[in-house]
Amino acid sequence: MTFADLGLSPKTVAHLSAVGYVHPSPIQEKFIPPALQGLDCLGQSQTGTGKTAAFMMPILERMQTSLQEPQALVLCPTRELSEQVAVESQKICLQERLEIAVVVGGRPLRPQAQKIERGVDVVVGTPGRVIDLFKRRSLSFSSLKTVVLDEADRMLDIGFRPDMEFILKQCPKDRQTLLLSATLPPEVERLASHYMRDPVRIDISVENVTASNVEQFYCTVDEARKLPLLVKLLMHERPRQVIVFCRTKRKADQLFQKFETRLPGVATLHGDLPQPKRDRVMQDFRSGKVRMLIATDIVGRGIDVGGISHIINYDIPEHSDDYVHRIGRAGRLSSEFHGRAFTFVTQEQGNELTKIELLVNKLIPEYRVGDMDTYTPRSRKYV
Repeated sequence: MTFADLGLSPKTVAHLSAVGYVHPSPIQEKFIPPALQGLDCLGQSQTGTGKTAAFMMPILERMQTSLQEPQALVLCPTRELSEQVAVESQKICLQERLEIAVVVGGRPLRPQAQKIERGVDVVVGTPGRVIDLFKRRSLSFSSLKTVVLDEADRMLDIGFRPDMEFILKQCPKDRQTLLLSATLPPEVERLASHYMRDPVRIDISVENVTASNVEQFYCTVDEARKLPLLVKLLMHERPRQVIVFCRTKRKADQLFQKFETRLPGVATLHGDLPQPKRDRVMQDFRSGKVRMLIATDIVGRGIDVGGISHIINYDIPEHSDDYVHRIGRAGRLSSEFHGRAFTFVTQEQGNELTKIELLVNKLIPEYRVGDMDTYTPRSRKYV
């Protein structure tokens, strides 16, 4: 299967080949043909599967060059994902002068408004800032042909439902709606039923994403012994580049403070950091200047960094779906390279580990670092 088989124009196919797109991923293979026809599409797919290109290729193929107002609106849950979508869109775009505006909070509003007012083709951003620009009449929805809800489940998780519904109600009734989501909880289904027209459903199974290029392990550890285990594991594995995931911003900051004076190339990333600082950290991580990133799930979705060899879940994710997004960051060095993911699990978290194993349809083996004692077995009570 090649992109030529999906209905894209020969000119587009030639350009995609030139920038490294030859064979479509499963989500691209199934999503692009109905999206090209202008149909509403609901795609269930994890991160790392090429879903950005899956929705952007049809949008760019169908775009008219003569309009000055936005023809496509892409809503994302985070600033980082918004920027990643914009970068990927520019990469695959055949038109040299495609104008994309990234509109996100945490940055001055006026420059974003001025860019849109000068004329753009695509707007990518977070719902709150999109509404700000719409209400001040800098952003018009009247010419929109396509609206994309990227990572819809995460946008609902973090409270964007009222904003999403407000935006969708203001958009043209005859628009195309494309919804991408890692999971399909009832809230996503309700959103689809209210704002989409008989959507074509595309489901890419989770096990194909998680098991193919990432070796997965868990380590049993008491909470108080996590730090020594992390140090020992880093010394044993010697990762090229690693993300250490924590559940909370406070935990990420505390862990960063333990390492910042002892280990070069360490940084932290979470939602409380000022936007310029977050941008700097991501730039340093992409360039390889930062080798260990201590982060919350803000980078668990949609951030495409190619050099990550290891993922360490210092805290088991609160939602089992986030496990897939976390470990999907690893194993992208080459098709032959397998990333490695380690999850720290306390004795009380056995049920949470089981939920993850059921989700990925895989028994995850235990891993021990040498003869290190990482936990004290709980005493059993017999009746």
